[in-house]
Amino acid sequence: MLNRVVLVGRLTADPQLKYTPNGVAVANFTLAVNRPFSNQQGEKEADFINCVVWRKPAESASQYLKKGSLAGVDGRMQTRSYDNNQGQRVYVTEVMAESVQFLEPRNQQSDNSRSDSANQRNQQQQQRQNEPDPFAGGSISISDEDLPF
Repeated sequence: MLNRVVLVGRLTADPQLKYTPNGVAVANFTLAVNRPFSNQQGEKEADFINCVVWRKPAESASQYLKKGSLAGVDGRMQTRSYDNNQGQRVYVTEVMAESVQFLEPRNQQSDNSRSDSANQRNQQQQQRQNEPDPFAGGSISISDEDLPF
């Protein structure tokens, strides 16, 4: 049996971070996922899927994701039920996220402050540009025995 869900969509609101009595972080958010087809009027529709993520990924999602953020969720579907105040059984289906990917860069807090990792990437890119291209201006001789196929 297989229960695997992979979604890409935008958050409809900021994630709601809470902690259990034992101090375990849990975040809830709703992901708007576009359908791959249009309705009869030619308009795109979306599904609004409730997601739950636990522990450190919950804290990270709460810190870095905001309303409108593009995110990828990998997890499984889960259905639970409870009795509401009127005594009716209510079923809730949600994605239990095992991982949440942030698919857009973080908003920079100020234009003149760059992170160390951005500076390192720029330095590495400049070093690569200054290195000679080993494949430029010549051919590579490879025997048939060296090919993996």
